[in-house]
Amino acid sequence: MLQNVKDIYSESIQIQISASSLLSENIANASQKVIQCLLGGNKVIACGIARSYANAQFLVSNLLNRYDIERPSFPSVLLSLESAVGSSLVFDHSAENLYLHQFNAIAKPGDLLLAFAPLGSEKAVLNTIANAVSKEIGVIALTGSNNDAIQGVLAENDLEISIPTNKESRILENHLFVINAICELIDQALFPRA
Repeated sequence: MLQNVKDIYSESIQIQISASSLLSENIANASQKVIQCLLGGNKVIACGIARSYANAQFLVSNLLNRYDIERPSFPSVLLSLESAVGSSLVFDHSAENLYLHQFNAIAKPGDLLLAFAPLGSEKAVLNTIANAVSKEIGVIALTGSNNDAIQGVLAENDLEISIPTNKESRILENHLFVINAICELIDQALFPRA
C-alpha cells in the first residue's frame, strides 16, 4: 500500500510538471480575464456537475469571501444544484438543461462564465457554455484531455485550461490548483501590498 501512495504522488507530480509547461500562459490569461471582468463591475458565474461542482463552489467561496488575504468580496455566483432551486429545476427540466434557467436569469454582458467539465461530456455544463457563447458572454472552461465537445462550442476569445490527462481524479485536483493560482494572481494584482 505504501508503494501505491508513492505511485499516486508520482502520477500527480508528473501531471503537474506537464501542466506547468502547457498551461501557465492560459492560467495567467484566465486570471487577467477575471480581473477585467471584476474591474468592469461584472460578476463571475461558475458551474460544474458531479464532483466538479465542489470545485465550482470552492472558486465562488474564494471570490466571495477571501483567498489568502482579507479584502472586499468579489461578485460571483454559483449555478446551484442545492435545495429547492436544484430540486425544482431537475423536476421540471431535463438534466441537460439544468443550469440554463439560472444562467439566463443572472447573466449580463461583461460577465464571465467559469465552467468545470473534467470529462468533457457533461451536458449541463456544455449547454451552459453554448448558451453563454450565444449571448457573447466570455467563457473560461476547465477541462481534461477529453475535451473535443467543449472545444467545438467555445468562441474565439474564450479560453480553455485543459489538464493533460483523462483521469478524472487527477483533473479535479489540478483544477483545484488552477483555482488557487487564479485567486492568488487576482489578489496579487488587485491588492499588491496586502
